[in-house]
Order: sequence, then structure tokens, then C-alpha cells
Amino acid sequence: MQRRTAFLILTLALMGTGMSCSQRPETVPSIPKASSSLSASGGDSAVPAEKYQVRLETTKGDVVIEVYPEWAPIGAARFRELVSIGFYNDCAFFRVLPGFMAQFGMNGNPEIHNRWAENRIKDDPVRQSNQRGYVTFAKTGQPDSRSTQLFINFEHNKFLDADGFAPIGKVVEGLEVIESLYSGYGESASHQQPTIAARGNEFLRGQFPKLDYIKLATLVDSSAPPTQTPASE
Repeated sequence: MQRRTAFLILTLALMGTGMSCSQRPETVPSIPKASSSLSASGGDSAVPAEKYQVRLETTKGDVVIEVYPEWAPIGAARFRELVSIGFYNDCAFFRVLPGFMAQFGMNGNPEIHNRWAENRIKDDPVRQSNQRGYVTFAKTGQPDSRSTQLFINFEHNKFLDADGFAPIGKVVEGLEVIESLYSGYGESASHQQPTIAARGNEFLRGQFPKLDYIKLATLVDSSAPPTQTPASE
């Protein structure tokens, strides 16, 4: 059963070849140009040197992901790049399988999706196991096929390690939020990846209205002072 599920990750990631997410047009009106600095044919000059955090403001609550470049430097750099340009804003968790994982990363705007459809990155060696709460790029069965789709493990899915799924970080706050995402559609939305790529969130909201979304994904400023809680009188 586990091997079959791993195969589904591979094949369903392949169905959505663009594997990216949408941004809010009112906040980022221009369409970002797909980067080549991390592509499968390019280098890895944009690899971040230090760990960083990403806050996901979702329809179920906030989640914080901590990313460790030493785990998977190329994947860590791609995720930071996409978050920085608002790529995951208004992005659906289109595949949520209890006891396995929650997957996101398809662009809700078809024009943006097509910009990134073939912009894949090199594989990273698997240095960490796919433990509960760990965040990993989806990929196909082909080398260097990662693009923008990721998944968050609900359990220790160790069997994925041998298939080349390299975690880039882990959820450090809000794993219970991820586990509360709507899962009633099972694989139904994921099987529609070609249509999602062509019609985006208009299709998802019409056919799968109960899906949860990332409303906003932002980098956490580690240099900012912690928020002070006012003393009670």
C-alpha cells in the first residue's frame, strides 16, 4: 500500500508538469519570470547559506516551516525564491490524504503556471528521512523533475527516502493546522491536474469548493525583534 502511494506521488506530480502556485493579482500584478539559476540545466548560485522560516497563513490557521539548506540546498533555494515572489499566495492544498501527506504547489493562475511549467531543478541527495511534519518537493520518476509542488508528511514515510524525495525542512509551528485541512476529496482533485493547469483556481473553487488554501506565504524576518506582549494592568 505504501509503495502504491509513493507511485501516486510520482505519477500525479507528472500530470501537473508546471507544478506551481498562484499569487494574488492585487498584491503582485506582474507575472514573475521563471528563474534559470536553479534549473536542472543551470547552477545553484542562489542557494541560501542559512536556515530560514516561512509563514503560511492558511484558511485553517497559521503554519511556520523552517528550512535547512544543508538538508537540500537546491530545493531550499527554489522554495525561498518562490515564496519571495508571492508564488504560493492563494494556493490550494489540492491533495490531502490522512495518515500520509498534504500536497500543494499548483498555480491558480494558468498564465503563471505556464511560465514555470518546465522550470525544473536538479535533484538533491536525500540527507533526511521523510518524518512526520517534514516538508519535501514532489517529483516524478525522472531525474531532476522537481518544480514547485511540495508535500508535508503526516507520518514517518520512510519508504519515500529510497525514491529520492529529499526533505528541505519541517513544520515547527501549526502541524495541527495542516492535519485539519479538508481531506474529503481524496485523490479526486489531484487526478484533475491537467485541468487545474489550464483553468486554475476558477476550476478548483467551482468543482472542489471545500479545499483549503494558503492565503499568504511570507518569509519570516529573523532579524526583527520579537513581538512584545503588553503587560496586564
